[in-house]
Amino acid sequence: MTTLLKNTDMQTPALQTDPVHVPGIMPDHWIREQSLNNDMIAPFSEKQNREKDGEKIISYGLSSYGYDARVAPKFMIFTNVDNAIVDPKNFSSQSFVERETDVCVIPPNSFVLCHTVEYFKIPEDVLVVCLGKSTYARCGLIVNVTPLEPGWEGHVTLEISNTTPLPAKVYANEGVAQFLFFKGSTPCEVNYASRAGKYMGQRGVTLPRT
Repeated sequence: MTTLLKNTDMQTPALQTDPVHVPGIMPDHWIREQSLNNDMIAPFSEKQNREKDGEKIISYGLSSYGYDARVAPKFMIFTNVDNAIVDPKNFSSQSFVERETDVCVIPPNSFVLCHTVEYFKIPEDVLVVCLGKSTYARCGLIVNVTPLEPGWEGHVTLEISNTTPLPAKVYANEGVAQFLFFKGSTPCEVNYASRAGKYMGQRGVTLPRT
């Protein structure tokens, strides 16, 4: 039989458990602290809101490891009335009809551009990924947004696609997408602000820029 001896003279270094320094997905208390102290998310709701004036809504606010943002009541609905060509290098606003409404109806197999109610200021060592709310996903509505890069700030422009053959509703001032915050081990050498990114500080719906 082999006997394992414990060396009491050796000491194991203490593990670093401070969430401020540990890379990975960030929890609710970190999101709260950054939003209240550094305006990372504004306006900011410290809890999940599921009702308004006694009626159920699509939830928004702080979650365990993310934040559910709301969609603002301004929508740009894609239309092909002018037979326009969608060109990301020469984008025309004539491809859209603008509407300000509490309920936006997306035509079948079409999409809308809209933006978050919240204004984001992303720390220099954080990358943010967006996922659509499951309530909309189960109805065939897909929310798409590119990652929010370190050092970026602004309203987030959202694209909501209606993949169904039926008209579909989107509710303004209610939850639309969840944002997840991933902290890097160290700040990156070049962030979005330092390279003067073209979508820095955007407000409202921002169309493609070249």
